[in-house]
Amino acid sequence: MTSALITWGGWDGHQPDQVAAIFRDMLTEAGIDVTVTDSLACFDDLAELKTYDLLVPVWTMSSLSREAANNAAEAIAHGTGLAGCHGGMCDAFRDSPLWQFITGANWVAHPGGDGVKHRVTIRSDDPLVAGIDDFDVQTEQYYLHVDPANKVLATTRTDVVTWYHTPNGPVDMPVAWTRAWGLGRVYYNSLGHQAAVIADGPAHEMLRRGLLWAAESKTAAAGRDLTPLLNAGNHW
Repeated sequence: MTSALITWGGWDGHQPDQVAAIFRDMLTEAGIDVTVTDSLACFDDLAELKTYDLLVPVWTMSSLSREAANNAAEAIAHGTGLAGCHGGMCDAFRDSPLWQFITGANWVAHPGGDGVKHRVTIRSDDPLVAGIDDFDVQTEQYYLHVDPANKVLATTRTDVVTWYHTPNGPVDMPVAWTRAWGLGRVYYNSLGHQAAVIADGPAHEMLRRGLLWAAESKTAAAGRDLTPLLNAGNHW
C-alpha cells in the first residue's frame, strides 16, 4: 500500500495543523496510508524515511539539522516523493541550503503582505494542471528565488504591488512546479498561506494532483539506477 508521512509544525500563523489535515484528507481519500506527526524527529532515521512513498513537510521556518537534511536528501534521491506548499516547504529550514536545493526555491518576500489580489496563470498542458483555467486569489503573493531547472506549471505576474523591487520590472514568478531530486519526484505550490486558501477550488485541485503525482515517485523510479548520479566529491 502506498504510504505518506506528513510532518507539521513551525510558525503557527500558517495554520500548519489545519493545512496538514487538508493534505491528510487528500491522500486518505486516494487510498494512501498516512502517518501524521508534529515532530521533526521523523527525519532522524534514514531507513524509516525510505519506507515512505511520499514526504509532506508543513514547517515554516524552524531548523533542520545537517544530518536530518542529508537523510531527507537521500530518501528522496532513492525514490521517495516530496510535495508541499507555501512556507511549509519553501520557507522551511532557512539555514539549510541543501533543503532549498532539493525543493527548488526559497522564499524571500511577499510584497504587500496578506490579502493581495493576483492572478495565477497556468503555463503548461501537463496533466497536473490540465483543464484548470487561470484564476484569481487574494492572499500572499510569494516572491521566491527559484531554480531555473524547475518545470513550471503556473506563474503570477509581480506587478500588483509597488515596492523596492519594482525598478527591476515585473516578472512571471513561478507559483507551482515539479522537479527531480535523484530518482525522486518533487512538487511545490506557493499558495496556502492559511488553510482556507487551499481548502477548495483550483488551488486545492492543483495540490491534490501534485501530492498524488509525487506519491507515485517510487513506482516511476522502479528499475532505474541512481549510481550514475553519485559524485563522491559532493559534500554537504
